[in-house]
Amino acid sequence: MTTTGAAVSDFYCNQVLSGRVDVERVVETERVLAYHHTNPAHPVHIVVVPKEHVPSLTDLGDAGPALLAEVLTVVQQVAAMVEAEHGACSVTTNLGLYQESKHMHWHLVHRGESRSEILAAYGHHDR
Repeated sequence: MTTTGAAVSDFYCNQVLSGRVDVERVVETERVLAYHHTNPAHPVHIVVVPKEHVPSLTDLGDAGPALLAEVLTVVQQVAAMVEAEHGACSVTTNLGLYQESKHMHWHLVHRGESRSEILAAYGHHDR
């Protein structure tokens, strides 16, 4: 884990990756960690972060596109797991003023709706 240059508001470097906060790991590689959110907003709420400091999706800092590809591979793997188990998964990342912690992170959630509630809200017009 590299924390050099990390912003003061970097919860991931300062708390999670440093080990100060214990997390329930979902998937872990040499450079990426996916874990259950420490204060979940949904029944399934998983966060994916690079293990080195990367400011955001639009500012990779010293990291390059190879690390972004590794992060997205884990995002894809975890999203597929959530979708397989719950029938749906929402994947988001925030930028700029929306990004509370200045470390690239992805939220993967299932909000807890039933299949019928999901279909009523979103339909399936592409089938």
